[in-house]
Amino acid sequence: MAVGRRNQVLLGLALVMILGIAVYLRLWTIDYTVSADDTELLRRQFDLANKEAMDESAEWRLKYDVEAERATKCLGELNKQIKESYKKDEHDGNINQKLAVLKKENAALLAQVEALKQELESEKLKCSLP
Repeated sequence: MAVGRRNQVLLGLALVMILGIAVYLRLWTIDYTVSADDTELLRRQFDLANKEAMDESAEWRLKYDVEAERATKCLGELNKQIKESYKKDEHDGNINQKLAVLKKENAALLAQVEALKQELESEKLKCSLP
């Protein structure tokens, strides 16, 4: 049984090889010569496609250059504004000192508000008592 199965496999393999060789020979006999006009047409099409690709590349490069210039300009303006801001802070004094002064003023104002609230409550109590 194994011998019969083996012979069938070998026969199938031989048949596939013969069919493969036949297809190969058939393809080999087909004449694929390209005429001179066809090669000229292909060359022109390639040149046209190459020119279009170069034009598109140039367009994208121009767009990139414009955006890069705009970004550089914006970055320069931002740096200029940051430098001016630092100069203003140096002229006006130290920010931490200003913050400390503002905190003290805030604490004093909160104390005044609390005192006024107490005074208001005492006035309300005076008015409510006959």
